[in-house]
Amino acid sequence: MHRRRVAILGSSGSVGRNALQLLATRLDRFEVVALAAHTAEAELLQQAAQFHPAAVCLAGGNGRPAGLPGATAFHAGADGVLALLAQTRPEVVLNAITGAAGLPASEWTLRAGRTLALANKESLVMAGSHLMQLAGASGARILPVDSEHCAIFQCLQGNDARQVRRIFLTGSGGPFRTRPLASFAAITPAEALQHPTWNMGPRITIGSATMMNKAFEVLEAHWLFGLRADQIEVLVHPQSIVHSMVEFQDGSMLAQLGLPDMRVPILYCLGWPERLPFDFQPFDPARFARLEFEPVDAARYPAVGLAFETLRRGGDSGAVLNAADEEMTQLFLTGQTSFVAITANVARAVYERTARPVHGLDDVLAADREGRRAVRALATTPP
Repeated sequence: MHRRRVAILGSSGSVGRNALQLLATRLDRFEVVALAAHTAEAELLQQAAQFHPAAVCLAGGNGRPAGLPGATAFHAGADGVLALLAQTRPEVVLNAITGAAGLPASEWTLRAGRTLALANKESLVMAGSHLMQLAGASGARILPVDSEHCAIFQCLQGNDARQVRRIFLTGSGGPFRTRPLASFAAITPAEALQHPTWNMGPRITIGSATMMNKAFEVLEAHWLFGLRADQIEVLVHPQSIVHSMVEFQDGSMLAQLGLPDMRVPILYCLGWPERLPFDFQPFDPARFARLEFEPVDAARYPAVGLAFETLRRGGDSGAVLNAADEEMTQLFLTGQTSFVAITANVARAVYERTARPVHGLDDVLAADREGRRAVRALATTPP
């Protein structure tokens, strides 16, 4: 049997670790040819010892780590991930790098005509039009690892996307769904990192608390499925059981349900088009006999409205949105700004700039730099 050649980018993060856990028991089907982490050298060495990849990359490192097997090539630095991919030529690239840093790897994968298992939603937020054009030209396929988009992707199998009336992206509402709005200015990083249903990295967890993560998913859905803004709705669903829903023009509704565990969409994308067996906790309908859905409170979650404004502005606005949010999130996590300032200053960075057309990656990266500069200047200004 042919073993599918897989690269795991972001191997020390939650998605990367879950993917390797799944692959470890399926090495008859998959070969891990490349691993990349940022600075987690010790963990990368352990992974290399277990999976024996042809090459590894420590994007935030310099010299070759002691203890790395001699047969394993080593790459480092900002360009190391692309050198890793060029050397190993994987068939499937699971891109779980956090933030804008993941965009070049997504572009390489689509330009090379490979399958992109995309957990780095920032790629499409920043450069959706550019990446979708690349995929169309090369014949590459994008398989969404995010639970919401993976759910929509599954609901659309065997259906014509042109017959979709609308989709519903669900979100838990994060840890502050019922907290009094008047107390939001006092929210601490420790409180914001306590997600009620998912175990994720800091950036995504803070994005769930602000619902900026859901804003990104609106843009991602627009590009992935060719949907207009008026075909995308967001619902708060505290239980995180219904991962998303699709309504068709004949009134039919399809939803994908399951317990909140990222291993399920990860395995779906790695195995696609086959559904691989997984000894997972079975779903008990009686346990979730009542599912709750709520409209998005615009005052509590202004980021969702910002997503639709970003779509309306078009061009390189998505790159500014992501860059500003990355900077503000980091400032919040390090105690240099307030929780409410995150979305307020991101919105100002988007609103106070005229969108420009995107002709290639250079345009996207220029907008990224501008967004970061703008929001750093705004960070010292009260929201």
